[in-house]
Amino acid sequence: MKSKTLKSKTLKLKTLLVALAALGIAEGARASVIAIIDSGTALDHQDLRNKKWINPKDVDDAVDNDNNGLIDDVNGWNFAEGNNKLYDKSLLGTFSADAYRFFEVQTRIMQGLASTEEVDWLKQKVRDQKFIAELGVFGNFIHGTHVAGIAANGADDAKIMAIKLIPTKAPTVGGRSAEDAFEESRERGISDWLIRKGLSFLAQQQGRQLAPIGKYVGAQKARLANCSFGTSTRAAKGFLKPLLSKILRRDPTDTELDTYAVFFVGQVVKAAEAFVSPAPSTLFVIAAGNDGMDNDRYPTSPANVKRDNTITVAATNGYQRLASFSNFGASMVEVAAPGVAILSAIPGNAHLTVNGTSQAAPFVTSVAGRMLDANPS
Repeated sequence: MKSKTLKSKTLKLKTLLVALAALGIAEGARASVIAIIDSGTALDHQDLRNKKWINPKDVDDAVDNDNNGLIDDVNGWNFAEGNNKLYDKSLLGTFSADAYRFFEVQTRIMQGLASTEEVDWLKQKVRDQKFIAELGVFGNFIHGTHVAGIAANGADDAKIMAIKLIPTKAPTVGGRSAEDAFEESRERGISDWLIRKGLSFLAQQQGRQLAPIGKYVGAQKARLANCSFGTSTRAAKGFLKPLLSKILRRDPTDTELDTYAVFFVGQVVKAAEAFVSPAPSTLFVIAAGNDGMDNDRYPTSPANVKRDNTITVAATNGYQRLASFSNFGASMVEVAAPGVAILSAIPGNAHLTVNGTSQAAPFVTSVAGRMLDANPS
């Protein structure tokens, strides 16, 4: 079933590429604005510095010239920290060589090229909690720039708008605010209805964080928005298990955990409608997720938001098969694109090979951008 689905998705991507070739991109065509909604983008990178979107109504003068409540949003905005610092330059040069090597070895393993020593090294590193903590920060630090480099590659006229949604040093998911959402359940006694009410509240909080970004993208008339981020059912299980254990005063059963995680992410998907709806003229290209799961059964947000202006992207290993980590879904995933061994920009004028549906989505964003440049209608 997976093979047949992938073939149909691949045909759709080939159709896009054929259409792009038929259009014949002209030099100097109208440039599409591409919003990279991610963990921060180093627009000073040599691959991106000449493709920066520039807000025509604002300048860097500590004044809110366009009266949108965002001071000096010249090239985009950092919604994670409420300023115009689009990536954390202070982290340049602070990461160990092992953080870079991890992605290189991971790629070699996926390609079947890794030595026994490399496989053993990676297994040892994933058991090192200090290294895993560093890798999480490093991953966020490079992610947005890597995605932007793919989206801009081959799209000479692209204008990249940087929007930082994810903090570089991410706060713990399911922390104090999550516990507060369930306080009523503790006080009134546990019931399925109260637990679902708390989960709905948490989902709505996520929607409130995303809505201003959708409004900004729409107001700035970005034609495309790349969304290589999300909340998956598997990730939800990770933070819901300890939370439910506190609420229930026992470990949840596998069935309970599965049920509540699917419900929670379903509510997050509904809340994410407020992210897409303010920008009906923007195409949102969304990564399917990296859990190797069926999004039709186990939702991921915003990948499962389905509107006329959304497209969800799975990752392939080469051009023949779905990547082992990629989510899929006959109804919820429209197309697949390369997501293994993707070389792209990272902060510090460097490049790195990374894998994921996060890398597949901007391939489609790039194709769509070039099509819009040739034919804006």
